[in-house]
Amino acid sequence: MMREGPIVSAGDAMFERKKEKLLPWPKFVRRMVLSFLLTIGIIANALMIGILGYHYIVRLAWIDALLNASMILTGMGPVATMADTPSKLFASAYALFSGVVFLSAVGIVLSPIFHRILHKFHLDDADEQDDSK
Repeated sequence: MMREGPIVSAGDAMFERKKEKLLPWPKFVRRMVLSFLLTIGIIANALMIGILGYHYIVRLAWIDALLNASMILTGMGPVATMADTPSKLFASAYALFSGVVFLSAVGIVLSPIFHRILHKFHLDDADEQDDSK
């Protein structure tokens, strides 16, 4: 059965709009927890991609694949030496992918905090404008 209309409606927005009140503290904490859980899921999937790639493409043992994927994902660098061209290509692609994952993860975790700060400033400015009228 096909669903008609938008997949996400205006009421399902992740963040409150300009004219809405600041989110109560318990709901904000829930938003932070959800952002953190989403980030953990993204990192776990990225780690799994690295483990599988290092095991099947580079032909490392599972524990060594985990070590290499973890070290690349955290920005520490590779542990094992890549011997052949496919290994080097995978390691290079995974390193670039890991950088994007890291930046995305930071953005997902910090966005609720930055939004709350900016929303608070906007509400303070709106209150001052209302008082001056």
